[in-house]
Amino acid sequence: MPRVSLLARSTAIALCMPATAAFADLSGADVWADWKSYMESNGYDVTASEITQGNTLTVNDMTLEFDLSKDVGDGTVAVTMDTVRFIEQGDGSVAMELPALTSIDIETTTVDGDTFAATVTYEQTDPVMTATGDPDALTYDYNSPKLSMELAGLTVNGTPISSDVARIGVNMTDIAYTLKTSVAELRNIEQAMTLGALGYDLAFADPEGDGNVKLAGEITGITASGSGDLPTDSNPNDLNAMLNDGLGFQANLASVGGNFSLSFSSPDGSGTANSASEGGEINIAIDTDGLLYNAMQRNVDFNMLVTEFPLPLSFSANEVGTGIVMPLQKAPEEQGFGFNISLSDFTMSDVIWSLFDPSGQLPRDPASLLVDLSGKAKVLFDFLDPTQALVLEQTGAAPGELNALTLNKLELDAAGAKLTGSGDFTFDNSDLTTFDGVPRPLGGLDLSLVGGNGLLDKLVAMGLVPEQQAMGARLMMGLFAVPGDAPDTLDSRIEINPEGHVLANGQRIR
Repeated sequence: MPRVSLLARSTAIALCMPATAAFADLSGADVWADWKSYMESNGYDVTASEITQGNTLTVNDMTLEFDLSKDVGDGTVAVTMDTVRFIEQGDGSVAMELPALTSIDIETTTVDGDTFAATVTYEQTDPVMTATGDPDALTYDYNSPKLSMELAGLTVNGTPISSDVARIGVNMTDIAYTLKTSVAELRNIEQAMTLGALGYDLAFADPEGDGNVKLAGEITGITASGSGDLPTDSNPNDLNAMLNDGLGFQANLASVGGNFSLSFSSPDGSGTANSASEGGEINIAIDTDGLLYNAMQRNVDFNMLVTEFPLPLSFSANEVGTGIVMPLQKAPEEQGFGFNISLSDFTMSDVIWSLFDPSGQLPRDPASLLVDLSGKAKVLFDFLDPTQALVLEQTGAAPGELNALTLNKLELDAAGAKLTGSGDFTFDNSDLTTFDGVPRPLGGLDLSLVGGNGLLDKLVAMGLVPEQQAMGARLMMGLFAVPGDAPDTLDSRIEINPEGHVLANGQRIR
């Protein structure tokens, strides 16, 4: 994965030509020499011919080749540009004339001997890119009214695959990109981008004619920003080493709307699906403290129809979100982690409700779910080091030790009942016998259920839960919970004491 991530980043640089290296001055020759050096340091072999006339350096027949042998068995990625011009403007800036069409050729042979070759074309409409500033603090501005990428050719095991079988197209409009870079011990980068819209159109079919899938959609009003530090002398194929050398970045991606439509067919069935939203946001950060990822989408509507179930399925939600915080490197001290998921104002169509509640006995108010967990753990290996991961896989050794877990908040509100909870536990990793191989916990969990008995009564009346099972459920609630202050409310305090006893509301149950 480190080399794949590097390839994606470096190829993007090659396509738009943002010079992320420092220049002694802003002559065209120095811009090209430093850019070439940067690409070579990222694993590319760069070949081209150069001609200088007056204030213009012209680079012809440029090829940037990247070795994939450490990723997929054997193969290369080659980025080809016919002509790039570096034009000194006379005001300290350099303008870069970029080719309208760039070709990306991918050839691989898997470890199983299968061969794969693809050509992707990258087209820019009226691209404008300029470098300004001084050699130690540069600003790059790029603009284009339209960018597009298309799968222009595909061959699998020597057999050409037509566009009727595989089609991939991506289009972007109204692109504006700014990059600021300065170099000291680390290279600091700040960047911002706006896109009017990003559209995609994908289609794949079984060559034997037994099935196909088509996906098309658009994301509108995209804004992106990010900043970070890159090591100037580190192995770009080793992300763990780069973290140790100072790698760190944070990025934000937001949009104001989006939609997609999907259709598929196969011998087992066919169907369609579509979705729309009012945009969302993604935040990501990585450094020696770990990985942070948060994603959220607003006002989501989803519809689906399949032949196996010939009724329309519709769902909507006001907000859907998830978040992860996790350490990436081993350390002698414990490190924090976290996970959360949220779903607010979730609703289903009456068609779905009528399948199991035709008489409308259950409240059909919007449902919500919130789970927020955090904790402390000791990480015993570097997640981004493939050598250490292989050792763990071969030996079956534990990747870490769980020291503490906190349920910050639990909320589930659906069908007229509401469950809430919170709690804290610590774990003794020296005791793996009391709980059969699990570190012995110590702490407590508080839960409250409102409307549980009422919901159970309705499920019995609907015939979804047999009366005998309902009686068993009530006995269990009586064992683990006590009546609360309000009607149809049950409260429960589950504790594990230092002796390893499990208590429910003060009564030992284990």
